[in-house]
Amino acid sequence: MTINRRSFIKLLGASAGVGLAGAPMISVAADIMPKKGRRVVVVGGGFGGTIAAKYIRMSDPTIEVVLISENKDFVSCPFSNLVIGGFRDLKDNMITYEKLAANHGIQMVYAHAESVDVGAKKVVTSAGAIAYDRLILSPGIDFRFDEIEGYDAKTTPEVIAHGWKAGPQTLLLRKQIESMKDGGTILMTVPPTPYRCPPGPYERISMFAHYIKANKPKSKIIVWDANEDITSKPGLFRKGWAKHYGYDAKDSSKGLIEYHNNSKIVKVDVKGMTIDNGVEAVKGDVINIIPPQKAGAIAFHSGVVGEDKKWCPVDQITFESKLVPGIHVIGDACIATPMPKSGYAANSQAKVCALNVVQLMNGKAPIPPSHVNVCYSYITDKEAVTVSAVYKEKDGKTIAIPGSGGVSPDLSELEARYGMGWIKNILTEMSS
Repeated sequence: MTINRRSFIKLLGASAGVGLAGAPMISVAADIMPKKGRRVVVVGGGFGGTIAAKYIRMSDPTIEVVLISENKDFVSCPFSNLVIGGFRDLKDNMITYEKLAANHGIQMVYAHAESVDVGAKKVVTSAGAIAYDRLILSPGIDFRFDEIEGYDAKTTPEVIAHGWKAGPQTLLLRKQIESMKDGGTILMTVPPTPYRCPPGPYERISMFAHYIKANKPKSKIIVWDANEDITSKPGLFRKGWAKHYGYDAKDSSKGLIEYHNNSKIVKVDVKGMTIDNGVEAVKGDVINIIPPQKAGAIAFHSGVVGEDKKWCPVDQITFESKLVPGIHVIGDACIATPMPKSGYAANSQAKVCALNVVQLMNGKAPIPPSHVNVCYSYITDKEAVTVSAVYKEKDGKTIAIPGSGGVSPDLSELEARYGMGWIKNILTEMSS
């Protein structure tokens, strides 16, 4: 049931670096885009990178912007769980960059960003080197596969999907549950925080349950959550699971969902299809391991990852790295607590970062930011719940504004409709 990128497209119808001790190495790659004027290079064509590139050009068209994306299309992780649930097409989560580039004069480079020559101020890509005055990294996440014994980063995801980067992995999970026998067991693990999209795993549990309730009602989902509790909207998720999927908080072995907190996966046996938390091993028909996470690889090859060796510390006003001047980091990879690692947060950070990059390049003072975030989570195809907040900077830290946002009061069909409007609008903003 392996799905590679080629078969994924068919299904849709469609050396430089950082040396030891973090010291920049000398770039040997040839320049592919001679720089004529002021230039910002943006790495990453997702929720953060597209918006940063767009808003720099909108704020100051005299600044050249180069957007580097490894792929010519982007697939949204938000709302990909609905594909697993069976009521959304993955094509509806896809964008391309042609209109964005044409409408705003953004130069696109489709290549793998390998490293950054900090001294020369160049991004080294698989196509060559690109010089910059300022660099914005929006690299998303990578995985800490080495923390799970038996997990091979190259081969395991082809059998045991994570689905935390949308696309082929999403379709693989969908295919696996479709192929599972009625009466089968889905095993799912939730990583320790922080990770991309705090409510995402619990929405996925809901979508698994939604699918098997309608198609394989004798089946069951067993969840091992490494955290002390459901990390987002716990009351609403439990209420939704009880209402629709027979969940009993006092005896979670009842119903379709069996949930266990403080249960961290430590080992996987791919051939035997078992997972182990150090106390017990459980066998499943479908296994969905969401691995522990860290910043995307280019962040490590740029020297902007902090002492935790996971995430990137940044100035909370400009999102400039605290470790490497001239490089800004936005989205999942940066530390902007209490803002979550979410698509909407990345969108908001990108606008603030773009504005202040323009300010800095024009010799002006940065402008204090205001951020917003909303996360929609579907319990069924017709009901959803939300969490939202507004943020600002205070004394060099990002804080949630007291009294702003909160969680939705109940399961809501209206929130589900709002969610569909949100994903349509934010993808349109990114691609036009």
